[in-house]
Amino acid sequence: MKKIKQWIFSGDFLYNHTLALILWFGLPVYDIAHTLCRHSKINNFIIYKSVYYHLIEQKNLYALYPLEYSDVNLYGPIFSIVIAPFALLPVYAGYVLWCLFNAWILYFAIRKLPVQKTWQTAILILSCNEMMNNTGWCQINPFIAALIILGFSYGNKGKNGLALFFILLATFIKLYGVVGFAFFIFNDRKLSFIKWATIWSILFFTLPFIISTPHFVTHTYIDWLNAITSKASKNIRMDIDNDYQDISVMGMIKRIFNWPSFKTWWVLLCAAILLVFQFIHVAYFKDLRFKLYILCSVCIAMVIFSTSAESPTYIIAFPLVCLWFLMQNPSKTNNAIFIFALMLTCFSYSDIFTPYVRNHIIRPYSLKALPCFLIWIIITFQIYQKQFLLLNLNRQRLTQ
Repeated sequence: MKKIKQWIFSGDFLYNHTLALILWFGLPVYDIAHTLCRHSKINNFIIYKSVYYHLIEQKNLYALYPLEYSDVNLYGPIFSIVIAPFALLPVYAGYVLWCLFNAWILYFAIRKLPVQKTWQTAILILSCNEMMNNTGWCQINPFIAALIILGFSYGNKGKNGLALFFILLATFIKLYGVVGFAFFIFNDRKLSFIKWATIWSILFFTLPFIISTPHFVTHTYIDWLNAITSKASKNIRMDIDNDYQDISVMGMIKRIFNWPSFKTWWVLLCAAILLVFQFIHVAYFKDLRFKLYILCSVCIAMVIFSTSAESPTYIIAFPLVCLWFLMQNPSKTNNAIFIFALMLTCFSYSDIFTPYVRNHIIRPYSLKALPCFLIWIIITFQIYQKQFLLLNLNRQRLTQ
């Protein structure tokens, strides 16, 4: 028992590869089994599955189909090709494989990060509950996170073709992927970057033509824009039935201060200025440490400054919160900040908090966004202060 306590409190368990595999895949499998045993309706997967069939049948991908599912589809036409192998299976088989595929692709992406394997393992262990949370919602977010991370990792290796494949695929499925173009500024071969961006854009725009018609698919992009605009206006409502939406900095401000008329663009403008400000250190554009800080910043920002952010969306941000933590020098302050993020972001909807706290404090005030916002501010300050230069990518981070 003494050895187990020492193992836990030393932080060594964070670097155990076997434990990472068990938790990363085991928790989603548990959640999948729980869903199947309860015979729960897997509404989100039915939406995904229907994207494929609706495109073939040339039905509006973004209309309401209350007899098939609740809510609406918000993903681009190329998603019909991505989901096709799962849509062609019986619904529960497709659901299981889709959830496992999402867990695997993000696992693969984290393993491709240009940091030591022990850090990759720690990210998997620290993010596993957020991965399980996403599986419970059967969301696409791990896939999008994986595409952005892979775009960064292959871009860092100078493989523009692969990097732009992942970034453009993410963008054509869910507009979150556009943040990947922030990495363009690090690229030495900008003409190659532009060439591959053009090639993949044309391919992803036209690929759905193989199961539908060019006219219908082209018009579908207009429908997609209208659907996103309509959804954005619905996300910012402050009624009690909408507090699963807009888990963002703007959502926090409106709900904490009971300020329905608050203009979100004020926050977005300030965030955009601070993001641009992070790129002032031109001399360090080739420094991997600087690039990793930017990766953390843009992935966290794309979630906390989005009115479309929901609880499962944070699987995009939290692995990069973990990466930020691992890049810090061990200290009680850094540990406290990260534990605060781990508790309030990853476990905010769990039984760690009482039902009253969850339902009357955390969710109604969008507090899941708070730790990530604080860490993003810290990252911005650290970039300005060039603290990334103090980072040793070869050291193992032990807690203190």
